[in-house]
Amino acid sequence: MREYVEPAVDEVTDGESLSDAVFQNAEHHPDAVSFLIKNGSGWAPLTAREFAERVSGVSRGLIAEGVEHGDRVAVLSRTRFEWTVIDYAIAAVGGTTVPIYQTSSDEQIDWILCDSGAVAVVVESDEHRDTVTALRERLPALRHVWQVEPTSGTPAVEHLTSRGADVPAGELDRRRERVGAEDLATLIYTSGTTGRPKGCELTHRNLLTELKTATVVFDNMMNADSSLLLFLPLAHVLAKVIQCGGVYTRTTIGHVSDTANLLDDLAAFRPSFVLSVPRVFEKVFNGAQQKAHAAGKGRIFDLAASTAEEWSREQPSPGLVLKARHALFDKLVYGRLRGALGGRCIAAVSGGAPLGERLGHFFRGIGLPIYEGYGLTETSGGATVNTPEHQRIGTVGRPLAGSRVRISDEGEILLGGDLVFRGYWNNPDATAETMSEGWFHTGDLGELDDDGYLRITGRKKELIVTAGGKNVAPAVLEDRLRAHPLISQCMVVGDGQPFIAALITLDPEALPGWREQHDKPASGDPADPGDLVDDPTLREEIQAAVDEANKAVSHAEGIKKFRVLPVDFTESGGELTPTLKLKRAVVSKSFAEDIAELYRSPAGSRG
Repeated sequence: MREYVEPAVDEVTDGESLSDAVFQNAEHHPDAVSFLIKNGSGWAPLTAREFAERVSGVSRGLIAEGVEHGDRVAVLSRTRFEWTVIDYAIAAVGGTTVPIYQTSSDEQIDWILCDSGAVAVVVESDEHRDTVTALRERLPALRHVWQVEPTSGTPAVEHLTSRGADVPAGELDRRRERVGAEDLATLIYTSGTTGRPKGCELTHRNLLTELKTATVVFDNMMNADSSLLLFLPLAHVLAKVIQCGGVYTRTTIGHVSDTANLLDDLAAFRPSFVLSVPRVFEKVFNGAQQKAHAAGKGRIFDLAASTAEEWSREQPSPGLVLKARHALFDKLVYGRLRGALGGRCIAAVSGGAPLGERLGHFFRGIGLPIYEGYGLTETSGGATVNTPEHQRIGTVGRPLAGSRVRISDEGEILLGGDLVFRGYWNNPDATAETMSEGWFHTGDLGELDDDGYLRITGRKKELIVTAGGKNVAPAVLEDRLRAHPLISQCMVVGDGQPFIAALITLDPEALPGWREQHDKPASGDPADPGDLVDDPTLREEIQAAVDEANKAVSHAEGIKKFRVLPVDFTESGGELTPTLKLKRAVVSKSFAEDIAELYRSPAGSRG
């Protein structure tokens, strides 16, 4: 058993709450730009004073509508400025925000609203309103439904502000004074890779501990001179914490609801840093590589990429020849890549899934370090993280200040400290199963080195045991395969089988370029992979990616066969969570016949 503890740097007092920062900013820095709000002509500034006025207006409206201290209020919406206003208003009156992903199914919405006992819900679209309306008879606690963008009627923020016009400001002050660190700030339901989502109880202390420690180590990225563009779902704990951290540090925040034109938005907004999931960084790299090859500059890009990786790996003392080569490619290639993010971005934070060493070294090599961390909803987001002062690519960093990491005798990662949640809502049995003597049992497997850096090696429940008794952690292979430009998703299989195999999907964004390079015209949509699943040239390229991934494991753990699927795994299809984690049970059921086909012939034969 190994354990590493990072001493606390800034304790949270009993009387603190998340909304304090909103009103403190308005008092001490009223004219500072807190937000940039996207409109038809660009980005309009909103000051700290104006933001506090918006939050105050909605807060008083919540009071007028009968929302009491401790009541749960759900928010079913995409990431947008109104989400942040409503979230802080709920916190200010002592309520609990219950975020719901905008892509949630009717069944999930029903469960979350019913289980949480939400007294009100803020929806974004007519579709969301119709869904909630159809469920009203099953939701006796639900009294109000407000809509951010109604087809007719008054938008939620304006409606609540109007309703609260007669509520004295002193009443809001009294409500705010009642809110303390131990109050429940948010009830976030796990996205549910297996089973029904569980509500994670996160207090103001949990979230304040997270944001205070994180903003100290990232003070070069989160400060009054910095800016952040939020595009991850605010229903996710990491986006929620970064939102609150941005307000706490007076970082200027912008919101993007639709990521279809994300690169254009990043170029226009010019953020100081980016928060994202690995898949976005993979697409940035793959897209740049494909464009370079399509323009006949593939060799230059590939040399630049390998130089960036080599330069990063040789830190802190790269050789003179490597330095010169790196400086040349900085002018030819790296500067343009940084410019695609607006030219001001100095770093990025990645979470939700493993990034992979290759991408980590590439982005650090081009001057855009990505700080990878690890945590769960139950730990208020990141519990460990790489930082500008302490980065070891290939790991998920060291514990945040005030946190503890322990590796059990079985190799499971245990986490402790004020980041750890209070428990699961209405589910004491599940709480007891995961909490023991102050330690949260994550279900993930990992290793701690002598300097306290944590490396994730797999997931306890996802371990594959072959017919020969070999334990295989699929994440190692899957992460490497997803790094290939052609591959979108993959799932390693083999539990109880004689060998390891994989289901592989193709990236629709990469296919048109690949077809053109290899003279493989499509009869229909060039992004449709249907006619390529058995194409010898494509299978040869995928086989090369499999061979490269197999280098990371022993021969017995390596992928012996693979099957290319004619469709991709998607969130809308039910195979991925909103944070793009694989739902193995769903994939196993939906593609049972494809998995069975892999084992109808021996390893080494065509999949």
